[in-house]
Amino acid sequence: MTGHAAHGAKPLGLLKPLVLLLVGALVTAGSPVVAPPASAAATSLPLKKDSVRFAVIGDSGSGETGQTELARLLAERRADFPFEFVVMMGDNIYGRDDPRDYREKFEEPYAPLLQAGVKFYAALGNHDDPKQRFYEKFNMKGERYYTFKAPQNGVRFFALDSNYMEKPQLEWLEKELAASGSDWKICFFHHPLYSSGKKHGPAEELRKVLEPLFVKHGVDVVLQGHEHFYERMQPQQNIHYFISGAAGKLRPSDIAKSDITARGFDQDLTFMLMEIAGDELYFETISRAGKTVDAGSFKRAPEPKKAS
Repeated sequence: MTGHAAHGAKPLGLLKPLVLLLVGALVTAGSPVVAPPASAAATSLPLKKDSVRFAVIGDSGSGETGQTELARLLAERRADFPFEFVVMMGDNIYGRDDPRDYREKFEEPYAPLLQAGVKFYAALGNHDDPKQRFYEKFNMKGERYYTFKAPQNGVRFFALDSNYMEKPQLEWLEKELAASGSDWKICFFHHPLYSSGKKHGPAEELRKVLEPLFVKHGVDVVLQGHEHFYERMQPQQNIHYFISGAAGKLRPSDIAKSDITARGFDQDLTFMLMEIAGDELYFETISRAGKTVDAGSFKRAPEPKKAS
């Protein structure tokens, strides 16, 4: 099996040492509307009628106290923001991969959500055993890459295996994107195409093969993990990129100051909440301390014109 080993990519040359841990947004055309960081207990999301509501976690499966604390807060926040499902950015189970580990690193931390019927949809990370795709509660149905539609019409998700981005997966992705007919197309996977991380940085080779497909077929949002922090990029070719890789492990002070960063936070574990209503997406990023470290909204870009 051939593909690009993305996690070894070098950072972009424009990255510089970290100056501010929380990077302010640059105001550019097409930038999202950003709310200032706050510490309110209630969600800032609008809870619009018939909206799609979901949570985002990445690099969660440590089995450590921090994961359990953040998972407890995620469950508590569902009382204010009743999300229907959770997407996982990979590294779902660190270390051993036996039934006890699934129990201690997933089922027990997220028990209140699982008992409430919340579905989890996983992508594979570089620390994951590919056999995870057969684990029923990850809803991968035995596939390394797959797609699913949100309960409401108009929003479709595409889970990719960024560990092995071989030709069959790329052909599958192009076919599924072209045929989806969805207003919103959201891709999620492990290795970030853009990143200001000092340890890993962006997966540039992966970007070369994925981003042209994203642009061609009008992907709106890309969710990623691998870096153990939170980062939101300036929109790249009308695509909104997020890194949410700190649901179980944290790499403090790992974000380098970068021109591509709209907001970054690397001082605590985090998860994301997202809501899609019509042509607008609202997002909120919350730390283990219960503070909102980033929030905002943006409208999806118009569909790209098809070649005649």
